[in-house]
Amino acid sequence: QVQVVESGGGLVQPGGSLRLSCAASASGIISKISIMGWFRQAPGNQRELVAIISVGVTDYADSVTGRFTISRDITKNTWYLQMNGLKPEDTAVYYCYAGGIVVSGRSMNNTWGQGTQVTVSS
Repeated sequence: QVQVVESGGGLVQPGGSLRLSCAASASGIISKISIMGWFRQAPGNQRELVAIISVGVTDYADSVTGRFTISRDITKNTWYLQMNGLKPEDTAVYYCYAGGIVVSGRSMNNTWGQGTQVTVSS
């Protein structure tokens, strides 16, 4: 079983910044997480991709390109989403995602975090 836990959400004014973190843990040794990502879901909307990183390649939703940056620390099984220039339309619950997970030599199911609320409002 693999767990991923987000942190760093909160309330911020338009134009402000937040940094989200996602830490993965397991009852075993995590030897690989091939895909680390961030998704978000606003009320009444479907969950959408925000940013993803895989084997050093990153991809972003058009709406966040140039404002958000995804990064990771493989040694800590942790990844981050630096969000700058936040806008009210960025308000959503942000979920981290882990895919292509190997724990103690066994492939594990893709895993989602429980979500963290980001609210951008004056």
